Amino acid sequence: MNKPRRTPEMHPLTWRLRDDLQPVWLDEYQSKNGYVGARKALCSMAQDEIVTLVKDSGLKGRGGAGFSTGLKWSLMPKDALMDIRYLLCNADEMEPGTYKDRQQMEQLPHLLVEGMLIAAYALKAYRGYIFLRGEYIKASKHLHRAIAEATEAGLLGKNIFGSGFDFELFIHTGAGRYICGEETALINSLEGRRATPRYKPPFPASVGVWGKPTCVNNVETLCNVPAILEHGVQWYKSITAGKSNDTGTKLMGFSGRVKNPGLWELPFGITAREILEVYAGGMHDNLTLKAWQPGGASTDFLTQDHLDLPMDFENIGKAGSRLGTALAIAVDNKINMVSLTLNLEEFFARESCGWCTPCRDGLSWSVKILRELENGNGQPGDLETLEQLCRFLRPGNTFCAHAPGAVEPLQSAIQYFRSEFEAGIFANYLGNTRNIAGIQPNLLKVRW
Repeated sequence: MNKPRRTPEMHPLTWRLRDDLQPVWLDEYQSKNGYVGARKALCSMAQDEIVTLVKDSGLKGRGGAGFSTGLKWSLMPKDALMDIRYLLCNADEMEPGTYKDRQQMEQLPHLLVEGMLIAAYALKAYRGYIFLRGEYIKASKHLHRAIAEATEAGLLGKNIFGSGFDFELFIHTGAGRYICGEETALINSLEGRRATPRYKPPFPASVGVWGKPTCVNNVETLCNVPAILEHGVQWYKSITAGKSNDTGTKLMGFSGRVKNPGLWELPFGITAREILEVYAGGMHDNLTLKAWQPGGASTDFLTQDHLDLPMDFENIGKAGSRLGTALAIAVDNKINMVSLTLNLEEFFARESCGWCTPCRDGLSWSVKILRELENGNGQPGDLETLEQLCRFLRPGNTFCAHAPGAVEPLQSAIQYFRSEFEAGIFANYLGNTRNIAGIQPNLLKVRW
């Protein structure tokens, strides 16, 4: 099967990309229908009409949560007296295995600028910030140039398109904290505070940056908006008609020991198998797929039995995982699941903000146990303790979603590959001649 050619109708996020991978600057972007959606929005549509349009399109947040974008926009206050509002773009992209937003910012920076302009007008936000991952040096350079080009052309600044709407856009680089993916931690960091999540309620839509109404959207989410304004709701829904209840396209990919790791814009409903075998070229020779994570390091592992699932929020959720960022990670048969899980949990434990006890202590505790299992020094009851920690760190038991996401790979690895974890306990007893005679299979069920 040949991969389809990119077209405006089926690839609204990527059809403008150049084959030489160079950025698409303003003149070229405008020659490819750039800012058509923005002009339509600002010159001929009411702000509430735009919110309704985006809501009706079914656009969901592309940062991982999959919440309705239009519904989120509608939560901003209608009070005309609240004249100071902010739009924040979450461009931190700290999720291991995820690199979709980076491509958009490096190669199509004006698409993000246009998406933010439309969103800001719909939300009546006079100022926007792109909270950018500090390591994205090239993206920062390209975004700065795009903002300068747009400002000089009158697409940012005062009285845009003669509509009377003013909008300024700034870039703020982060200091490298995974927790800034949580929107209130991002807001704290933007304000110069420690990057810890805030109590909710109040939600950012009511009390956000500097106490003002604020909306936070992901890069890919905002990049979907111009095409929806240009082509309409029915076109956007038609992309996945009959394939998925989710609408539009999604940047999806596979990394790991696959022949062609990469990123592609694909319609919701395509199967993981097709992405892996057709787009990513399958596993390297002499390797087989052992497990995969559908959307980044904080999603539950799935197995080969799940490859024929449609890649969308609903079906991946029913399988016990999350679509997340939809950039899947392939795990081959040469990788030990204990070592892989330890690697992930070390990252999440290090990135905990330390604000709540379950996350701060629970993740560190899981790392200690996994290290012992990896070294063959596990004790009876270790697996039960890890499973108990996973239950303690489920949603609702911690201050934010960091810990619940962190234990997803752990709980699923134990579920599907329990024998590899048990081996770390048996190795301890096999290495101690005094205990060899006492090894019993049910020894692993003993609690501390």
